[in-house]
Amino acid sequence: MALSQKTKILLWSSNIWYLGEGMLGPLFAVFAQRVGGNVLEITWAWALYLFATGFLAILVGKVSDKLIAKEKLMMLGYVLNTLFTFGYLLVSSPLHLLLVQFGLGIASALVVPTWSALYSHSEGKERAVYVWGLASGQFSLVTAVAILLGGMIVNYFSFTTLFVIMGMIQLVATFYQARIFRFA
Repeated sequence: MALSQKTKILLWSSNIWYLGEGMLGPLFAVFAQRVGGNVLEITWAWALYLFATGFLAILVGKVSDKLIAKEKLMMLGYVLNTLFTFGYLLVSSPLHLLLVQFGLGIASALVVPTWSALYSHSEGKERAVYVWGLASGQFSLVTAVAILLGGMIVNYFSFTTLFVIMGMIQLVATFYQARIFRFA
């Protein structure tokens, strides 16, 4: 079963994105504590990310269906995600962490619904379960690898090294995702 080029681009770019994104994983709490965050500040940072993502994803859904091309909106999210991932390098207080998490929430709100809409239409309905199985299965596999890599990087190097690598991976995902414009 050969996948369409559009499906391959969407799938591979999301895998690259989740590789970069997943490297922080459970290390988020450790990093937050290193910049002075306590348990409540850590939960606020994560909750702010989820609130921004959830609330704005609903708004993005309305806007992208009527006003803006899904590919452009998704690419804006990839660019913002890359910038805010590099933003971790500037975090030196819980407030900075809140700002980065909010920015990453905005990026996620731009990417996830538009990516899902594009992905769901990239293959025929007769292969829908297989195509979505690839997306969810690869997400879990890539994230598991990312968590292990992130832990090794922080253990043997530093959070700074981790954030540079994460940002570079996000940049690669952004450039790879830009190939979607050939099929728009």
